[in-house]
Amino acid sequence: MRKRALVLVGQGRSLNSVSKETGISRAAIRSWQTRIEPLDWMNRAAPCPRCCDVPRKPEDPAAYSYLLGLYLGDGCISFQRQGVYSLRIACADAWPGLIEACANAIQSVRPDNKVCRVQSEGCQYVTCWSKHWPCLFPQHGPGKKHERVIALELWQREIVDTHPWEFIRGLIHSDGCRITNWTTRIVGGERKRYEYPRYFFTNLSGDIIQLFTDTLDRLSVEWKAANHRNISVARRASVALMDTHVGPKY
Repeated sequence: MRKRALVLVGQGRSLNSVSKETGISRAAIRSWQTRIEPLDWMNRAAPCPRCCDVPRKPEDPAAYSYLLGLYLGDGCISFQRQGVYSLRIACADAWPGLIEACANAIQSVRPDNKVCRVQSEGCQYVTCWSKHWPCLFPQHGPGKKHERVIALELWQREIVDTHPWEFIRGLIHSDGCRITNWTTRIVGGERKRYEYPRYFFTNLSGDIIQLFTDTLDRLSVEWKAANHRNISVARRASVALMDTHVGPKY
Protein backbone atom coordinates (compact mmCIF):
# COMPACT_ATOMS: atom_id res chain seq x y z
CA MET A 1 0.00 0.00 0.00
CA ARG A 2 2.85 2.40 0.83
CA LYS A 3 4.64 1.72 -2.46
CA ARG A 4 1.42 1.96 -4.45
CA ALA A 5 0.61 5.35 -2.92
CA LEU A 6 4.08 6.65 -3.79
CA VAL A 7 3.79 5.33 -7.36
CA LEU A 8 0.54 7.30 -7.77
CA VAL A 9 2.21 10.43 -6.40
CA GLY A 10 5.14 9.85 -8.76
CA GLN A 11 2.72 9.87 -11.69
CA GLY A 12 1.94 13.49 -10.91
CA ARG A 13 -1.21 12.88 -8.90
CA SER A 14 -1.98 15.27 -6.06
CA LEU A 15 -1.80 14.11 -2.45
CA ASN A 16 -5.50 14.85 -2.15
CA SER A 17 -6.50 12.56 -5.04
CA VAL A 18 -4.21 9.76 -3.88
CA SER A 19 -5.64 10.08 -0.37
CA LYS A 20 -9.20 9.78 -1.71
CA GLU A 21 -8.35 6.72 -3.83
CA THR A 22 -6.39 4.83 -1.17
CA GLY A 23 -8.12 6.01 1.99
CA ILE A 24 -4.75 7.05 3.45
CA SER A 25 -4.31 10.47 4.98
CA ARG A 26 -2.29 13.09 3.16
CA ALA A 27 -0.04 13.47 6.21
CA ALA A 28 0.85 9.76 6.08
CA ILE A 29 1.58 9.86 2.35
CA ARG A 30 3.71 12.98 2.86
CA SER A 31 5.73 11.23 5.57
CA TRP A 32 6.22 8.17 3.32
CA GLN A 33 7.87 10.39 0.74
CA THR A 34 10.63 10.89 3.32
CA ARG A 35 10.66 7.42 4.90
CA ILE A 36 8.72 4.50 3.44
CA GLU A 37 9.66 1.91 6.08
CA PRO A 38 7.58 1.96 9.31
CA LEU A 39 9.27 2.91 12.53
CA ASP A 40 10.09 -0.02 14.76
CA TRP A 41 9.27 1.62 18.09
CA MET A 42 10.44 -1.43 20.04
CA ASN A 43 13.97 -0.99 18.70
CA ARG A 44 14.27 2.77 19.11
CA ALA A 45 15.28 2.51 22.78
CA ALA A 46 18.86 2.89 23.91
CA PRO A 47 20.95 -0.29 23.75
CA CYS A 48 20.67 -2.60 26.72
CA PRO A 49 23.76 -2.26 28.95
CA ARG A 50 23.73 -6.01 29.58
CA CYS A 51 23.61 -6.92 25.86
CA CYS A 52 26.67 -4.92 24.81
CA ASP A 53 29.85 -6.67 23.63
CA VAL A 54 31.22 -5.76 27.06
CA PRO A 55 28.26 -5.91 29.48
CA ARG A 56 28.06 -2.98 31.86
CA LYS A 57 25.86 -1.84 34.71
CA PRO A 58 22.77 0.35 34.17
CA GLU A 59 23.51 4.04 33.73
CA ASP A 60 21.70 4.99 36.95
CA PRO A 61 22.68 2.28 39.47
CA ALA A 62 20.92 3.98 42.39
CA ALA A 63 17.59 3.97 40.50
CA TYR A 64 18.26 0.37 39.48
CA SER A 65 18.88 -0.69 43.09
CA TYR A 66 15.55 0.87 44.15
CA LEU A 67 13.73 -0.70 41.19
CA LEU A 68 15.28 -4.09 41.98
CA GLY A 69 13.77 -3.90 45.46
CA LEU A 70 10.38 -2.96 44.02
CA TYR A 71 10.54 -5.78 41.49
CA LEU A 72 11.46 -8.43 44.06
CA GLY A 73 8.57 -7.27 46.21
CA ASP A 74 5.60 -6.42 44.00
CA GLY A 75 6.88 -6.73 40.45
CA CYS A 76 6.49 -9.21 37.63
CA ILE A 77 7.86 -9.59 34.11
CA SER A 78 5.62 -11.13 31.46
CA PHE A 79 6.26 -12.08 27.85
CA GLN A 80 3.98 -10.15 25.50
CA ARG A 81 4.77 -10.57 21.79
CA GLN A 82 7.61 -10.40 19.29
CA GLY A 83 10.22 -10.90 21.99
CA VAL A 84 8.89 -7.99 24.06
CA TYR A 85 8.36 -8.20 27.83
CA SER A 86 6.36 -6.01 30.17
CA LEU A 87 7.59 -5.03 33.61
CA ARG A 88 4.71 -4.31 36.00
CA ILE A 89 5.04 -2.98 39.54
CA ALA A 90 1.85 -3.01 41.60
CA CYS A 91 1.51 0.21 43.66
CA ALA A 92 -1.43 0.95 45.97
CA ASP A 93 -3.49 4.05 45.17
CA ALA A 94 -2.99 5.14 48.78
CA TRP A 95 0.66 6.04 48.05
CA PRO A 96 0.82 8.49 45.10
CA GLY A 97 4.38 9.46 46.00
CA LEU A 98 5.44 5.83 45.73
CA ILE A 99 3.74 5.51 42.33
CA GLU A 100 5.68 8.55 41.10
CA ALA A 101 8.98 7.27 42.53
CA CYS A 102 8.41 3.89 40.87
CA ALA A 103 7.69 5.47 37.47
CA ASN A 104 10.78 7.67 37.77
CA ALA A 105 12.98 4.69 38.61
CA ILE A 106 11.73 2.69 35.62
CA GLN A 107 12.26 5.70 33.35
CA SER A 108 15.81 6.13 34.67
CA VAL A 109 16.66 2.49 33.95
CA ARG A 110 15.09 2.50 30.45
CA PRO A 111 15.00 6.22 29.55
CA ASP A 112 13.82 5.73 25.95
CA ASN A 113 10.93 3.41 26.77
CA LYS A 114 7.44 4.65 27.57
CA VAL A 115 6.22 4.19 31.15
CA CYS A 116 2.46 4.00 31.66
CA ARG A 117 0.10 3.43 34.57
CA VAL A 118 -2.70 0.91 34.31
CA GLN A 119 -5.47 1.42 36.85
CA SER A 120 -6.85 -1.59 38.67
CA GLU A 121 -9.03 -1.93 41.75
CA GLY A 122 -7.19 -0.17 44.58
CA CYS A 123 -3.86 0.00 42.79
CA GLN A 124 -1.98 1.05 39.69
CA TYR A 125 0.34 -1.16 37.69
CA VAL A 126 3.30 1.00 36.68
CA THR A 127 4.22 -0.67 33.40
CA CYS A 128 6.95 -0.50 30.78
CA TRP A 129 7.62 -2.67 27.71
CA SER A 130 11.11 -3.68 26.62
CA LYS A 131 12.90 -6.63 25.05
CA HIS A 132 15.55 -6.38 27.74
CA TRP A 133 13.79 -6.78 31.09
CA PRO A 134 15.03 -10.38 31.45
CA CYS A 135 18.59 -9.09 30.86
CA LEU A 136 18.19 -6.45 33.55
CA PHE A 137 16.32 -8.72 35.96
CA PRO A 138 17.69 -12.26 35.48
CA GLN A 139 15.57 -13.34 38.47
CA HIS A 140 12.67 -13.48 36.00
CA GLY A 141 11.34 -16.97 35.42
CA PRO A 142 8.20 -19.08 35.28
CA GLY A 143 6.08 -19.39 38.39
CA LYS A 144 5.95 -17.40 41.60
CA LYS A 145 9.12 -15.94 43.08
CA HIS A 146 8.79 -17.85 46.36
CA GLU A 147 8.64 -21.12 44.42
CA ARG A 148 11.99 -20.66 42.68
CA VAL A 149 15.53 -19.69 43.64
CA ILE A 150 16.14 -15.93 43.83
CA ALA A 151 19.82 -15.00 43.80
CA LEU A 152 21.57 -11.83 42.64
CA GLU A 153 24.23 -11.96 39.98
CA LEU A 154 27.64 -10.48 40.74
CA TRP A 155 26.96 -7.18 38.96
CA GLN A 156 23.67 -6.82 40.87
CA ARG A 157 25.36 -7.53 44.21
CA GLU A 158 27.91 -4.84 43.43
CA ILE A 159 25.12 -2.32 42.77
CA VAL A 160 23.27 -3.28 45.96
CA ASP A 161 26.52 -3.07 47.96
CA THR A 162 27.09 0.44 46.56
CA HIS A 163 23.47 1.58 46.98
CA PRO A 164 22.10 -0.52 49.85
CA TRP A 165 19.60 2.01 51.16
CA GLU A 166 17.94 2.33 47.77
CA PHE A 167 17.54 -1.45 47.71
CA ILE A 168 16.07 -1.49 51.21
CA ARG A 169 13.74 1.39 50.32
CA GLY A 170 12.48 -0.50 47.29
CA LEU A 171 11.79 -3.61 49.35
CA ILE A 172 10.01 -1.64 52.09
CA HIS A 173 8.00 0.38 49.56
CA SER A 174 6.82 -2.85 47.94
CA ASP A 175 6.41 -5.41 50.72
CA GLY A 176 7.04 -3.42 53.87
CA CYS A 177 5.53 -0.76 56.09
CA ARG A 178 6.22 1.61 58.96
CA ILE A 179 3.65 1.39 61.75
CA THR A 180 3.17 2.62 65.29
CA ASN A 181 3.05 -0.16 67.84
CA TRP A 182 1.90 0.27 71.41
CA THR A 183 2.28 -1.50 74.71
CA THR A 184 1.73 -0.71 78.37
CA ARG A 185 4.17 -0.38 81.25
CA ILE A 186 4.02 0.48 84.93
CA VAL A 187 5.34 3.99 85.60
CA GLY A 188 5.17 5.32 89.18
CA GLY A 189 2.71 2.62 90.10
CA GLU A 190 0.42 3.45 87.16
CA ARG A 191 -0.02 1.47 83.96
CA LYS A 192 0.58 3.80 81.03
CA ARG A 193 0.35 3.33 77.29
CA TYR A 194 3.65 3.50 75.41
CA GLU A 195 3.87 3.93 71.62
CA TYR A 196 6.86 3.32 69.39
CA PRO A 197 7.50 3.17 65.61
CA ARG A 198 8.39 -0.08 63.92
CA TYR A 199 9.22 -1.33 60.44
CA PHE A 200 7.95 -4.61 59.03
CA PHE A 201 8.96 -6.49 55.88
CA THR A 202 6.88 -9.42 54.70
CA ASN A 203 7.68 -11.86 51.91
CA LEU A 204 7.01 -15.53 51.21
CA SER A 205 10.42 -16.06 49.58
CA GLY A 206 13.14 -17.12 52.00
CA ASP A 207 15.72 -15.97 49.44
CA ILE A 208 14.28 -12.44 49.29
CA ILE A 209 14.03 -12.33 53.08
CA GLN A 210 17.73 -13.28 53.21
CA LEU A 211 18.66 -10.51 50.74
CA PHE A 212 16.78 -8.04 52.93
CA THR A 213 18.34 -9.11 56.24
CA ASP A 214 21.86 -9.45 54.79
CA THR A 215 21.64 -5.87 53.56
CA LEU A 216 20.34 -4.70 56.95
CA ASP A 217 23.32 -6.40 58.60
CA ARG A 218 25.74 -4.49 56.36
CA LEU A 219 23.97 -1.26 57.35
CA SER A 220 24.14 -2.10 61.09
CA VAL A 221 20.35 -2.19 61.36
CA GLU A 222 19.17 -4.58 64.08
CA TRP A 223 16.26 -6.80 63.10
CA LYS A 224 14.27 -9.71 64.43
CA ALA A 225 12.33 -12.45 62.67
CA ALA A 226 8.73 -12.33 63.88
CA ASN A 227 8.15 -15.57 61.94
CA HIS A 228 9.43 -17.24 58.78
CA ARG A 229 8.06 -14.50 56.52
CA ASN A 230 8.00 -11.33 58.68
CA ILE A 231 11.03 -9.25 59.65
CA SER A 232 10.71 -6.56 62.31
CA VAL A 233 12.94 -3.54 62.98
CA ALA A 234 11.99 -2.03 66.33
CA ARG A 235 15.18 -0.94 68.13
CA ARG A 236 15.19 2.85 68.52
CA ALA A 237 18.57 3.45 66.86
CA SER A 238 17.74 1.14 63.97
CA VAL A 239 14.32 2.74 63.43
CA ALA A 240 16.04 6.13 63.40
CA LEU A 241 18.39 4.88 60.67
CA MET A 242 15.46 3.56 58.67
CA ASP A 243 13.60 6.85 59.12
CA THR A 244 16.60 8.77 57.81
CA HIS A 245 17.09 6.65 54.69
CA VAL A 246 13.70 5.03 54.00
CA GLY A 247 10.79 6.62 55.85
CA PRO A 248 7.11 5.72 55.60
CA LYS A 249 5.31 5.32 52.29
CA TYR A 250 3.72 8.50 51.01
